[in-house]
Amino acid sequence: MLGILSDMMSYKFLIYAVVVGSLISLCASLLGVSLVLKRYSMIGDGLSHVGFGAMAIATALHTAPLTVAVPVVLAAAFLLLRISDNSKIKGDSAIALISTGALAVGVVTVSLMGTNIDLSSYMFGSILAVGKNDMYVSVVLSVIVAVFFAVLYNNIFAVTFDENFARATGINAGLYNMLISLLTAVTIVLGMRLMGALLISSLIIFPPLSSMRVFKSFRSVVISSAAVSIICFLVGMVFSYALSTPAGASIVCVNIVVFAVFALAGKIKSAGLKKAL
Repeated sequence: MLGILSDMMSYKFLIYAVVVGSLISLCASLLGVSLVLKRYSMIGDGLSHVGFGAMAIATALHTAPLTVAVPVVLAAAFLLLRISDNSKIKGDSAIALISTGALAVGVVTVSLMGTNIDLSSYMFGSILAVGKNDMYVSVVLSVIVAVFFAVLYNNIFAVTFDENFARATGINAGLYNMLISLLTAVTIVLGMRLMGALLISSLIIFPPLSSMRVFKSFRSVVISSAAVSIICFLVGMVFSYALSTPAGASIVCVNIVVFAVFALAGKIKSAGLKKAL
């Protein structure tokens, strides 16, 4: 595997893909722990649909996709929280409302423009779509997310498990929810170019869920999720290169296998504890 990975590094576009993918996987897994525990993990799927719609419109208008998608998805994340907090439309309903609406607007716009645009790379991802600028932005994003978790770990922990208690202790829970959502939005837009709109949410969901099968403390789950996410990404990329399979789908398949292994390990661990007691 190391030999294949070394061979991959001889291609510049694969270097960009590996660096961007590793950093995006790290960010998605860290943010995903909080989102999964708050039962808000499908925000990734919703925002990816918004990103797809924005990129489709940008492509139809011959505009740089990221310059349109980033502000649109950030606005959608903000609107999603506002709708969920201040109206009768809650959680998954708010996500479905915004995501399907944005997806429909994007497809209709492309159809009306009458241009021959291949949207499959946005749906399923493409290694060739990742460039040097994506790498630079990913480095900045990963630093921001890492600092965010390291400096504000205790507050994130409190907001994740009990928002009412967090507010009672003077923590601005709404601000933390907004920051997590906005960082998730940027992570999704960058990751979509590699994973695609249909698969990017897997980077948010699978690593935390796998880690929770074995580990029980918040800190352990965070550390395990980060490690699992990066390893699954690298292994998936190696399989994709060796077998000539789509990168995004290969990464998700590796995550599925790891989830099954962790689930089995969790059951063995639980059975061992019961016998010990």
